[in-house]
Amino acid sequence: MAKSMNRTKVRKTYNLLIQLAILVLTYYFIYLQVFEKTGMERVFRAVKEGWSTSAFTNAAVYLSALMLVNWGIEAAKWKYMIGKIEKVGFLKAYYAVLTGVAVSSFTPNRIGEYFGRVFVLDKASRFEGTLITILGSMSQLLVTIITGSAALLVFIPFWPGPHAYINGYLLYILAAVVIGLVLVLLGLFLNVSFLSSLKEKLLKSRLKRFRKFFRVFAFFHSRELLTILGLSFLRYLVFASQFYLLLRLFSVPVPYPEALMVISLIYFVMAVIPTILITELGIRGSVSIYFFSIYFGALLADPEAVNFGVFAASTLLWFLNVGIPAVTGTLFIFRLRFFRKPSTNHPD
Repeated sequence: MAKSMNRTKVRKTYNLLIQLAILVLTYYFIYLQVFEKTGMERVFRAVKEGWSTSAFTNAAVYLSALMLVNWGIEAAKWKYMIGKIEKVGFLKAYYAVLTGVAVSSFTPNRIGEYFGRVFVLDKASRFEGTLITILGSMSQLLVTIITGSAALLVFIPFWPGPHAYINGYLLYILAAVVIGLVLVLLGLFLNVSFLSSLKEKLLKSRLKRFRKFFRVFAFFHSRELLTILGLSFLRYLVFASQFYLLLRLFSVPVPYPEALMVISLIYFVMAVIPTILITELGIRGSVSIYFFSIYFGALLADPEAVNFGVFAASTLLWFLNVGIPAVTGTLFIFRLRFFRKPSTNHPD
């Protein structure tokens, strides 16, 4: 009895230490983003000056509402997917998603998001939950690749460097290759259940005990995966619209169709560049300015003002979709349980 009580006490202590570590690391990296990045002071000054105007306050309301919708869609998608192994309510799914954002804030390429969510599960296998979460992230990545590839083909004629070498038949060949790759990726995603049947070949005897976890891929049929893909596309439209509203707020004169094309390219490049949060905000601003400067070319009388508008828009978008959700997610960190009681019936 005493030994059991000691083990429980040790688990609680370790659990608290991990929670505190996540809390400290999240706030530390958010602090670095807010106070250590160049150009942030000018952005804050612009926000302070514009706050008194009705246009700015109205935009703030719309953008905040879209932020809630953005993560609400992600929570609904995760709830739908994780329901294959454990029923989770919408509010629980929502705070699981936010804690995932908090945990991911200080990990390379936000891989912590996969693990941050599954510690809200009561009985289901966390390994299976992680695989399901990764599958959901792959659906979002696939949408980014599809929209980014389409935008790339439209954008190439405006691109000074590549356009010099990719034109005529080469452009058609590139389009065929891109479309072919997209169709292959889409086909693989919609038939992801094949991974379950390949587990015997994929995992050697030393990893035999992990084979059972790959059964989760057989849980999802093509129609369900199309639903997941649709939710990912809807979420993509939400944060792309946020970016556009911010561009207009900072007087960047770009129509919505053209803005969506450039934004798709920015997200596409951001998806393939290995990043950690400590550098992501700087990369995001640089990539955004690069593509919008190509789009505008020499048509602008004041390119410096547009560059700042693009930088400010990408910066505030980060605050809306990463910074604020990460800080909010820390409020739920102490609900996470990293260690379960031995008596709990769970596969892992």
